[in-house]
Amino acid sequence: MLELTDVTAGYGETAVLRDVSLWVPPRSVVALLGANGAGKTTLLRVASGLLKPSEGRMALDGADVTGKPPHVLANRGVCHVPEGRGIFPALSVRDNLLVQAGDGDIDVAVDRAVSAFPILGEKLSQPAGSLSGGQQQMLSLSRAYVTNPAYVLLDEVSMGLAPVVVDEIFEFLAALAAEGCALLLVEQYITRALELADYVYLLARGRIEFRGEPGELDAGELMARYMGGAHA
Repeated sequence: MLELTDVTAGYGETAVLRDVSLWVPPRSVVALLGANGAGKTTLLRVASGLLKPSEGRMALDGADVTGKPPHVLANRGVCHVPEGRGIFPALSVRDNLLVQAGDGDIDVAVDRAVSAFPILGEKLSQPAGSLSGGQQQMLSLSRAYVTNPAYVLLDEVSMGLAPVVVDEIFEFLAALAAEGCALLLVEQYITRALELADYVYLLARGRIEFRGEPGELDAGELMARYMGGAHA
């Protein structure tokens, strides 16, 4: 289980998260929802080791990993897919997969990525920066297959994509969850996130305002009250 307990974190003197507790059980999908500026990205940065909390504790499968750097958490099975793609545009698609694979077998990495997103198999020699936005997001998401993680943290992976690509992305996420990977999902498409999730947290002004199961929330009311009219 990935556990954040009573976490306070921010930047400089500004606290963005305040006494936040959140749990991601193994083999589950947890949706983290909230308006822009609520602290969702900051929470994912804490969970992946990119940001050290000023207070609180983080544990991974029972071990205290508070303040551990990203490479330590990655080696323990945490994969962070950040907002903004996070690829190397000047490198080829294949070389991006090589970087993602680390010490792993590049042929296995390519096979797994192409099995998830067949279009990447046609683009292996192209610079990643020449791909469409949707294809770049597929390449970014492929690290969740290539590294075979136990926990994947996903930050607005559908942002700015065409509806047909969003459909493909959510099919991939459903398949990833079906294989037993736990997902912590920050997502603008509230209804789709709730359909996929086992548990949902609502973050508002840096604090958890709700935790429970998706059936306890009405998506329309949620959008009107907390999300500022975000897309369904």
